[in-house]
Amino acid sequence: MKIKSERDFWSGLMFVAVGVVFAVGATNYSMGPACPPNDPCAVNLWARLSQLSAHPGAGYFPLGLSLLLALLGAIVLFKSLTIESESGDKVGAFAWRPLLVIVLAIAVFGAMLEPLGLALTIPVLVVISSFAGDEFHWKGVLANAVALTIGSWAIFVWGLKLTIPVWPWFVG
Repeated sequence: MKIKSERDFWSGLMFVAVGVVFAVGATNYSMGPACPPNDPCAVNLWARLSQLSAHPGAGYFPLGLSLLLALLGAIVLFKSLTIESESGDKVGAFAWRPLLVIVLAIAVFGAMLEPLGLALTIPVLVVISSFAGDEFHWKGVLANAVALTIGSWAIFVWGLKLTIPVWPWFVG
């Protein structure tokens, strides 16, 4: 079988591989409560899925996302083998700078979150990751940092009640 879009082929293959690896990893966590022996969820798949949706375990959401990622990859992979593209969509040069900047930004975020809190760490993440692109505008970066900090606080701390430090350790 001939590859008709090299770019779609490799990205689809990457999505499938990452999705499968993370799905396997997610199976190490609990999916939710076990079914009692006489419960309908013990024999009916839809009843089991509704019970898990009502009381998901730590592995439920990562498994679902991983399977969706693998499915998306399979669709892109199928498209790369069936739909003809102009000039074969060759893979160009690898963008090392954006990759390294984003990996650095995530590593700095992980190291800074506990001691400095969400309020300082997200703006640092946004500023560092903004250097991955070709254009840099302070107004846009600062607006993005404020919006993401407020949104992250609203979703994770206020909405989901996660115990993420909001302020630096020396503030309290």
